[in-house]
Amino acid sequence: MHLDYSPDAFDVTISELLVATSDVADPELPAAVSEVLRLLRQRLGMDVAFVSQIAGGRRTFKAVDCAPEFSPIQVGMSDPIEESWCQRVVEGRLPECMDDAAPFVASGLAPDPGMPIGTHLSTPVCLADGTVYGTLCCFSRGVQADADISRLRYTASLLAARLAPGKG
Repeated sequence: MHLDYSPDAFDVTISELLVATSDVADPELPAAVSEVLRLLRQRLGMDVAFVSQIAGGRRTFKAVDCAPEFSPIQVGMSDPIEESWCQRVVEGRLPECMDDAAPFVASGLAPDPGMPIGTHLSTPVCLADGTVYGTLCCFSRGVQADADISRLRYTASLLAARLAPGKG
């Protein structure tokens, strides 16, 4: 966990959903992840929130929540990791928090996603043994001035604990 972050009541709700829920829809992901993504997306003012898994040279969307009028990705979609922003964040080639992603796309640092992306938040989901499971991400079509990467990091650490061997 990131010690420089103080959870509030919202984060307690997230924690309760991820830690206290024992039912699982996917053998790897807690059933509550969909609700957690919805809460995160709404609280952060984003259009999309998702958990991806990086394995076998691909990024696969394992859980997704989108604003009702905008759903550019769906669970099960996958692409080569080199085409993903997720892999670049994991490797440190892109920052975890991009207040405005447009300059990163314009400069070629981020692949063109084929849609406007304003604010983009992404953090690795790292298991206890140091293995990167994937990422927890969210993005909006517009710029969100108060994007909070610490909230995403906190949630990713709770999710990683649920993905540990023997959990779920």
